[in-house]
Amino acid sequence: MEQTGLIFNIQKFSINDGPGIRTTVFFKGCPLQCRWCSNPESQNRFCDFTEEMQDPAFRGTRYTVEEVMSVVRQDKPFYDRSGGGMTFSGGDVLQQAEFAACLADAAHAESIHVAAETEGYTSPERFKTFLSHIDLLLYDFKQADREAHFRGTGVYNDVIKENLITAVSSDKPVIARIPVIPRFNASLTAAEAMASELAEMGVREVHLLPFHQMGESKYEKLGVPYEMKGVKQLHPEMLEKYREVFLLHGLECSFR
Repeated sequence: MEQTGLIFNIQKFSINDGPGIRTTVFFKGCPLQCRWCSNPESQNRFCDFTEEMQDPAFRGTRYTVEEVMSVVRQDKPFYDRSGGGMTFSGGDVLQQAEFAACLADAAHAESIHVAAETEGYTSPERFKTFLSHIDLLLYDFKQADREAHFRGTGVYNDVIKENLITAVSSDKPVIARIPVIPRFNASLTAAEAMASELAEMGVREVHLLPFHQMGESKYEKLGVPYEMKGVKQLHPEMLEKYREVFLLHGLECSFR
């Protein structure tokens, strides 16, 4: 039987998920439980809710590699002109690493650049194998502190750090992406700890993703509480001192 992947969205003309104009493929499944997640329908903890929903944007749809590629290749002229391509997002693509690797290989056969956004929460062996199939890694790094990471995401960050070190030591370009979240990692103290650790690991570029409320309505549709309800959205102009911390550690740092 041909391998399939469970996808909940394929978004064209993405401009914040890697260089150039891109098509972003959103994979179902994520073992983390981030309370601010803008795609809660992708989290494993809510799978019982989403499986019963009629909306494919929540339930997900089974695609073959060719079915995804039939959508992605439609915009290849835009990729070629802008230096873009396809990006894997989610959820977390590592939950379906084998299917994603096949999809990346199919894209490369048509000279399409492949980026992947991931939290890196998987076995080092699986991570190394997956890494060999992509061109650019957008690596979510949420907290330097182990216990704070667990309180905010439901998992410890030991293997996340281990896999990031592996990625940086490979020949693949790596960009660390930090969601800046009130009451979790938005303090200058948290920024200092992350900047110091990322610089020590050898990371050179960081993207800051200020907290927003764009996913709130999805929690309502799922019928589950949204723990960040009423928390004010952050904007780049509010985070210049936060950004300066990373710059002072020699990291290239910008907002997304």
